[in-house]
Amino acid sequence: MSGTDLWRPLDRMSGRRRLRHRDAGRDQEMLPDPSLLPGTDRIPQIRHIVLLMMENHSFDNYLGTLGRGDGLPSPAPVNRRRDGSPVPAHPFATTMQSEHVPSQSWPSSHLQFDQGRNDGFVTSVEDIAPNADASVAMGYWTAADLPFYAGLVRTFPLADRWFSSCLGPTFPNRRFLIAATAHGLIDDEIASIIDYPRTGTIFDLLNRHGIGWINYHHVPGLHLIGKRLAGVRVVRALTLLARQLLPGIEAHVRGELQCTANLYPLGLARTIGHIRHTDRFFHHAAAGTLPPVSIVDPDFEVSSEENPQDIRLGEGFAAAVINAVMRGPGWPHTLLIWLYDEHGGYYDHVPPPPAVEPDHVLPHSLRGGTGPLRWLVKHTGLWPGLRALHSHDGRYDRYGFRVPAVVVCPYAKPDYVSSTPFDHTSALRLIEEKWNLPPLTRRDASATAPWDLIDLSAVPPFLNPPTLPSPTIPWHH
Repeated sequence: MSGTDLWRPLDRMSGRRRLRHRDAGRDQEMLPDPSLLPGTDRIPQIRHIVLLMMENHSFDNYLGTLGRGDGLPSPAPVNRRRDGSPVPAHPFATTMQSEHVPSQSWPSSHLQFDQGRNDGFVTSVEDIAPNADASVAMGYWTAADLPFYAGLVRTFPLADRWFSSCLGPTFPNRRFLIAATAHGLIDDEIASIIDYPRTGTIFDLLNRHGIGWINYHHVPGLHLIGKRLAGVRVVRALTLLARQLLPGIEAHVRGELQCTANLYPLGLARTIGHIRHTDRFFHHAAAGTLPPVSIVDPDFEVSSEENPQDIRLGEGFAAAVINAVMRGPGWPHTLLIWLYDEHGGYYDHVPPPPAVEPDHVLPHSLRGGTGPLRWLVKHTGLWPGLRALHSHDGRYDRYGFRVPAVVVCPYAKPDYVSSTPFDHTSALRLIEEKWNLPPLTRRDASATAPWDLIDLSAVPPFLNPPTLPSPTIPWHH
């Protein structure tokens, strides 16, 4: 099997079966240390990795005025409206966000990028919401609005070149976090997530080598288990049919996805074995029993920081998670990454650079169709001749816009800013290098893990965790 074939997409029916029979010799060659067995712990100082991924804000939108890293330039950068009038970057007067704007959709993100000019943020709002205030895309918040985040960024090491993984919305970017590929997804259609990547997800690797993991979330357990019992194909077919018959149901359907791990179908066993309510996170942190790998999801309806939420609610949740980690007995051996899935349509002045394409799966969209029966038949696998409509706008060969990212760890470098380019697959690379696991796709194979933000050879400077400013709205669990 060649290096190219290793990431060649398989047909839908054979993907999972062949995943279990990957070339063992090739995997061994691709290990971080081929002299060690896969699953070997290479970094014993770190026992727990926690990924806290919030939603929808760019680096400049949150951190541009803190004086840390490459923030907003002076004079204030400008985007222009369609009529040519300028809209400069400006502070918001409120922590409440506008509903539906700005947009981080695949088309909007590519328009905002505009071949590296980053001048389409205002016009992207004008295109999708002509009656909205297009200047919202150029707004930012300050330390007075987000005191906990300001203290976090000024205390722990900051990555000012952490890019989202693609110029698109939440679902594709969170897929990169867990599988180093979006596997063709470019939108937030919950009905599009029945597919499974040829090389699997990080959860497949962790399970294969007996490395524990949990995705903590806010959904009642029986709600997720019920969906697994019903079967993902049935849920998907009914969702598509309902959306065709009742277009207004889409917002509710999107809100049904509350668990990052489920962006590729988990199945009943893994849902029961690895998905826990957020209350259990705080219990495990307090008891020092967090698993080797944790993903902590906010409540996407209330405290994720996506519009139209009050951003202070999400800050309060993130502060509770970070403080729980720092105050728990497992703190001396924990590394937490606070980051965002994508930019939310808010301005950032740094053009995303080219990126390694993860595999051969082209971007496509499942929007469209000629009627509910065709959708139903097509997506239950009974009409294999029908294919998704391919996107004509872009590939996965470029990162998305910068997002805030900080490493919280006893070994973290004080007063340090890293300008090394990272993306969400850098978190995967961190896990892979710690436990000597092979990469999942070309993207994480080429990614750089954020080891330069910590110093494992020094006395841990944050062994006694610092006291950070309180959030304006504390979160209570």
